[in-house]
Amino acid sequence: KLAALEKNSAEFNVTRNYLDWLTAMPWGAVSGEVFDVAKAKAALDDVHYGMDDVKERILELVAVGSLVGGVRGKILCLVGPPGTGKTSIGSSIASALGREFYRFSVGGLGDVAEIKGHRRTYVGAMPGKPIQCLKATKRFNPVVLIDEVDKLGRGGTAGDPASALLELLDPSQNSSFLDHYLDVPVDLSRCLFVCTANDASLIPGPLIDRMEVVRLAGYDLEDKLAIAREHLVPRALEEAGLADDAGVKFTDDALAALIKGHAREAGVRTLQKLVEKISRKLALRVVRSGDETAAATAPEAERGREGSVVSAETLADFVGKPRFSKDRLYDDELPVPPGVVMGLAWTSMGGAALYVEATKLSAPPASDDETKPAAPPRLSTTGQLGGVMEESTRVALNHVRAREAAAGASGLDGAELHVHVPDGATPKDGPSAGVTVATALLSLARGDPVRQDLAMTGELSLTGRVLPVGGIKEKVIAAKRAGVAHVLLPDDNRSDYEELPEYLKKDIEAHFAATFEDVVALAFSS
Repeated sequence: KLAALEKNSAEFNVTRNYLDWLTAMPWGAVSGEVFDVAKAKAALDDVHYGMDDVKERILELVAVGSLVGGVRGKILCLVGPPGTGKTSIGSSIASALGREFYRFSVGGLGDVAEIKGHRRTYVGAMPGKPIQCLKATKRFNPVVLIDEVDKLGRGGTAGDPASALLELLDPSQNSSFLDHYLDVPVDLSRCLFVCTANDASLIPGPLIDRMEVVRLAGYDLEDKLAIAREHLVPRALEEAGLADDAGVKFTDDALAALIKGHAREAGVRTLQKLVEKISRKLALRVVRSGDETAAATAPEAERGREGSVVSAETLADFVGKPRFSKDRLYDDELPVPPGVVMGLAWTSMGGAALYVEATKLSAPPASDDETKPAAPPRLSTTGQLGGVMEESTRVALNHVRAREAAAGASGLDGAELHVHVPDGATPKDGPSAGVTVATALLSLARGDPVRQDLAMTGELSLTGRVLPVGGIKEKVIAAKRAGVAHVLLPDDNRSDYEELPEYLKKDIEAHFAATFEDVVALAFSS
């Protein structure tokens, strides 16, 4: 057909481009894989600290490959907060397996053609990302990282990309993946697909059902110290030209103060930026110390400051005053009043310790008729609570009212109540605040404060059962970050807590509650 076409015709170029793509495909070419568990472990540890679940899963692939002689395609989904190494682990996985690596992001993607390719009738038509991946890597078994799979565009006029990924990420279908441009079946079953996401709840059900989800928790203080010491500081000093300067160094006390006062997020991106900022300031200080002309450019506040060692005492000279001055909103100087309880929450950014505050704005009006039942309380909530959390608040209030009525008390009936969760600029939602809100309302009704060294999480049923929740590891990390000595968890989450590493359970005593009575017994004990 190409020989019979006029070279100046439009169809000639379309047919020529199609044949170019068809012949450029690496048909049958695969990478010679490495099935050495020790070398794979070394390759993974060389660039990443922690992430034991992910590394163990990759070593399982290597071990299976060494026994059966090859690894068929798998679909992994790494879910965790930003800055925990989900994207960068992809290239390490490729190195550990001896495969080529290709990455593309689907965040905001709204066109099915980006996955399935354009039909050749369109001007500028080209294959989709999977076919481009095979051409770029020149292999049929690369490690393909699909980034931000929870941020796919939806509801556009160009189709649903999440539905297009169903064929690509289904091991029983991708052996004959059909691209609209090539229009010939392509075997993608040898590819290892690694997807990343911050929030698994945003991934469509049929899509996440095809993946093996590996959850990554945020880093605590010890993890961040090790990451900064082994990876961030050496890399930042090298980029600043200070790697060979023996006098430049960060002390462990300085790194700990930097983490506690400036970089409390679950990941290490903020910590990395701060370490790079300090390294640049050290480079400027080194240049000024060796050049009188450059020294004259120093501002007045900087003159007299010497030395290339970053310590806890000199840290403020580089990054300013700490952003976080207190671990908790209430401490020994400001005791917890009645109606205030610390809860533990999980978000796509990691775990967080949040206070729930309840107050009574007006007392119930006096009634001459003692037989007349009191009016129900009027409840208002603030703090950008979502629909699920609003319902949990109403369930908690009604359970506390029923409990108090059974005891012959009615401290909340007829009153105007206000429940607030501080940090109002941050939206909050999820089924894990019922126990915390109920405890705050019971504390308000009794007038007794809850013990100050306790943080809790768990959902509450209307009959007082404490229901299990997710994100236990992230919540325990948040409790350690806040300096809490006791955490209260649902009894059904006991196994989740016991699976945590020992260093996370150190200095924290866990208590488990099956009913709200267990919560009350612990919360109001001295």
